[in-house]
Amino acid sequence: MIRTQDDVDRGLARLLRIDPRLVPIARSAGHVPLRPGSADLPGLVATVIAQQVSRASATAILGRLAALVDLSDAAALLRASDETLRQAGLSGAKARTLRALATAIVAGGLDLPSIAREPPETAIGSLTAIPGIGPWTAECHLLFGVGHPDIFPVGDLALRVAVGRGLGLGERPSERAVAQAATLWSPLRSVAARLFWAYYAALLRRDAAPPAAPAAPLPTEGG
Repeated sequence: MIRTQDDVDRGLARLLRIDPRLVPIARSAGHVPLRPGSADLPGLVATVIAQQVSRASATAILGRLAALVDLSDAAALLRASDETLRQAGLSGAKARTLRALATAIVAGGLDLPSIAREPPETAIGSLTAIPGIGPWTAECHLLFGVGHPDIFPVGDLALRVAVGRGLGLGERPSERAVAQAATLWSPLRSVAARLFWAYYAALLRRDAAPPAAPAAPLPTEGG
């Protein structure tokens, strides 16, 4: 599992030995951060909020929601009114997703500590069974929140753009092409994902990696 910055640094050194094509990409990317998340409810909420919005928008929404609702308490999230969720900036679709998530946890149908111990395929299946949670959200939760070492979210547009530019696969390669390229980086695909997010930020001067949330709710976000 990837728990510390040292884990990322050691994994990156090994990754560059596995695939020397990544050496110039790493040089351009500079520092490849850990971006620690949390495997609990606040971490998963942060990832849901990050779906299909900019990092800046996700960070702002997450901060407002954390100031209004105890994100560590599924029952509190379930009790939050529609007006409260709108005030935080959530779309109707994301509000429904968070309610479905909270309902599953309160009803006992979803246990996040157990999810963190499951094999990735099983964990992704458990998470995507919640309406509104797709593969990208499940994979990013495992990558950042749980710290799984071998996840590469091929549905992430920034990752596809970065892989395309870095490996000469075109401006926006298909998910299939990126998944095929990423097979070489197993079992370190989560380090490779961090590397390509950092490379994207260096190329476009825009951080596109999803934000993370601390285990306890805060008025502002901290990934």
